Amino acid sequence: LYTGVNAKDPNTLVVFDEIQECPRALTSLKSFAERSPETALVAAGSLLGVALHRGVSFPVGKVDHLLIYPLSFDEFLLATGNNLMLDTLRRGDLALADSLSERYIEQLRNYYFVGGMPEVVQTFLDTGSFSETRKQQNRLLFDYEHDFSKYADAALAEKIRLVWNSAPGQLARENKKFVYSAVRTGARARGYEEAIQWLVDAGLLLRVNRITKPGLPLSAYEDRDAFKIYLLDVGLLGAASRLDASVLVDGHELFSEFKGALTENYVCQELVATGKVVPYYWSAENSSGEVDFVYDYGRSIVAVEAKATTNLKAKSLRLFVERNHLGRGLRLSLSPFKEQDWVVNLPLYAAGLLPEWFAQMRKGAI
Repeated sequence: LYTGVNAKDPNTLVVFDEIQECPRALTSLKSFAERSPETALVAAGSLLGVALHRGVSFPVGKVDHLLIYPLSFDEFLLATGNNLMLDTLRRGDLALADSLSERYIEQLRNYYFVGGMPEVVQTFLDTGSFSETRKQQNRLLFDYEHDFSKYADAALAEKIRLVWNSAPGQLARENKKFVYSAVRTGARARGYEEAIQWLVDAGLLLRVNRITKPGLPLSAYEDRDAFKIYLLDVGLLGAASRLDASVLVDGHELFSEFKGALTENYVCQELVATGKVVPYYWSAENSSGEVDFVYDYGRSIVAVEAKATTNLKAKSLRLFVERNHLGRGLRLSLSPFKEQDWVVNLPLYAAGLLPEWFAQMRKGAI
């Protein structure tokens, strides 16, 4: 009646935006599926993961789920009109891409700063201004903090805020394992587990658990008491860290900012956004050895090292690969594509090829 549009017209798409604001709207999806199956209906919500844990009746089996992540680097290339660069990557033509590596690295540098939040990317496209882009990122960060108190009671909201604000500092440490005392002096797991889970459910944090050994499936060997956290978006990590736009003009400095935290966050994002792998990390019990990411795909286990610059030293990765008979590991860096007997170096800008590309290489299909 309000719009003059027939919602049952097969050419009409009905969108319930921010559906978590109305629990009855969530419940009504079952009625739509049963009583009006011809209605094309999309329900969208930025905090649905939280809403669905609040006792809301959800129509199980009646709804198809689609997780939407920030734009990946591939999608950023598409959004910024670099279609030919994207096509080259998607074909896996790394020789051609490497010949234009500085252009890819320039776009990756922009992506590290801008990130993949759609509204932020649009601001960057509309204005071409890094300062305006940062203002939009800061608005998003402010809105997220406002949501903490909106969707959680006062005591939990304060803990959520403390965990959220501690994330950049956690990633700035050499050993990026989550430390509760970095949230608040004397903090313990029991008091902050719910806050961490809230942020994970809301999609604001990515949690990467430690594995004790590389066995199939990796989930059977995870140690949930040891984990790392990453932000949902590398651009928001830079904004939360107050990273100045001036680093964009300083060569490769941006990639190594606060001990390569941006690079690790970027690689984690790329892996998660595929929807095909769950990243873990490995660290030795009694030594400093650590592998940034480990994932299983099919019947293979892949160990990944994320290098912030062109430094190709990866002692821990090599030991891990050789001791566990994994064949070859994968190193992501600013260096060109290169194959060695124990490792394959893939340029950071080609991370979107994972996991299929590396799986095919192992099988000799590439």
